[in-house]
Amino acid sequence: MHTLLPSLTRVLTALAAAVLVLTLLPSAPAAAGSVYPGTQYREEFFDMGDPTFTRLHADLLRDEDVPWTVEQPVILVVSPYTNHTTTAASPLYGNPAGGGGMHERFFDFLDVTDAIEEGYTMVQVDLPGFGGSSGCNDWGGPVEQGAVKAAVEWAASQPWSNGRVGMLGKSYDAWTGLMGMAQDPIGLEAVISMEPVFSGYRYGYNNGVRFTNSVATPALFSMIDATPGGYADSPEYVLNSIGTPYCYGLNIALQQQDSEDVAFWAVRDLVRQAAGSDIPLFLTQGFLETNTKVDAALDYWNAMDDSAGENHMWIGQFDHVRGYEMQGERFAMGRSTFAAQAMSFLDEHLKGIEPTPATDFEAVAVQDNFGRYRAETAYPSADTTLLNTSLRSGTYSDGTGGGIHSVSQPLPHDVWLAGEPRFSASVTTTVPRGNITVLTYDIDEAAGTRTLINRGTSLIRGVGAQQVDIQMYAQDWVVEEGHRIGVEVRGTNSFWVHVPTGQTITVNDADIALPFLTADRTDFLDGESTPRLESHLAGNAADLGPIVTGNEVPFTLPAAIDTGAR
Repeated sequence: MHTLLPSLTRVLTALAAAVLVLTLLPSAPAAAGSVYPGTQYREEFFDMGDPTFTRLHADLLRDEDVPWTVEQPVILVVSPYTNHTTTAASPLYGNPAGGGGMHERFFDFLDVTDAIEEGYTMVQVDLPGFGGSSGCNDWGGPVEQGAVKAAVEWAASQPWSNGRVGMLGKSYDAWTGLMGMAQDPIGLEAVISMEPVFSGYRYGYNNGVRFTNSVATPALFSMIDATPGGYADSPEYVLNSIGTPYCYGLNIALQQQDSEDVAFWAVRDLVRQAAGSDIPLFLTQGFLETNTKVDAALDYWNAMDDSAGENHMWIGQFDHVRGYEMQGERFAMGRSTFAAQAMSFLDEHLKGIEPTPATDFEAVAVQDNFGRYRAETAYPSADTTLLNTSLRSGTYSDGTGGGIHSVSQPLPHDVWLAGEPRFSASVTTTVPRGNITVLTYDIDEAAGTRTLINRGTSLIRGVGAQQVDIQMYAQDWVVEEGHRIGVEVRGTNSFWVHVPTGQTITVNDADIALPFLTADRTDFLDGESTPRLESHLAGNAADLGPIVTGNEVPFTLPAAIDTGAR
């Protein structure tokens, strides 16, 4: 998901261009033959079965030497990103303007896994309103969730399918994988979800405070929805690609509701729907995500039913990347094993091939701030304890700079933070919709650096004395002996789009519960630091005098443990 901020005028301009293209371009059959080396391609259309009579479009690939009468397991992508054409309105997605042929969104997955040669059929289905599917997008709502269910059950029931479907995606089409788990369609046997959205609300907001994408994303997706088919596309594809602008403004307007407690957001909260799901999931989530943030990831992960021990997660020091993605000569997630693990996961659940000791892999692979991966059976782990510290009271100005600092004593030994801190405070405001932001830091006085560990924010909606509770973003971070832990309570932070009130907010009292590991961690998996981690650690020089001096409070710390060789 890309955080652009186009205007509604550009959306309507794009729609007009789409209609013009459709009137000028002749219709032609869809491209035939191979669109990926060694494969054969076809497209199909099928009814979604909803009251709007939506027709969904699918692109299909399989080995060129395998007849379509042969049943194979299906790797399914359900996406808004797989339209056939590129236009000025949608430069990031699609093939050359003529259209035709399958979008290359996950050809890189085929490159690293040889899935086609290994006997899989890949299917890409456009969400309603996108590509060759009719209708209109509704930002993860009932229409899109229904489309995911229809796509899975259609793919599972086709004569070229063995009835077993695995969903694959990153970002939005990782979200559709979680929609599939919520809908529990017949035939869905596994989901690979890289950097997904877990809650539509939490993608755009953090406790009422906006991200840029709360406005940018619905506008962008309206433009992608309006992207027309091209001259090489089939007549039905071109007809279905005509945009339906009546829904664009409604989508944008409904997404401006900054409260999570409304019906619109409730149906788009997959954390609520995850409870009890037993469809096997292979999930990736970056602690340092700037797009699909780590917010709600652990809530989702721990809501599922994994009594069979079939779920897997990579969670670590990376941003919005694929598990097998390279940045230069390095793996963006710091590990080289994703492709092999993905195929072992699919083989087990779609082909019934039990993993061997050589192909089985850990339930959770978690990466700390030294770039080290370790195996865990759960996350947060069973030996994680929340230890509460009372913070300093005081006042801050909502929108004009610094806040209230609470700084620990120099640590007598390493401590290992692993999970989500919980912050609570009693505050007093004079006007509504104030801002409160909480940041935790690793303070290294010898190096003169202050490095961000966790963050969280909230609107303070009322006036007068109020209670504020914030579940902060997760991290896995060793704070070394001699360093200090710092907590700052302030109004605003550039990670969010705050609307400062300018008032003075009083923090009457505040507490933070920090999650610490309490058992040794000395064994580590293959893996290394990531470019994203290195950029996060760089450039954190700070004037520590005003932060530390006079602000020390006694932090509650766990006993010393062995944090492993570094």
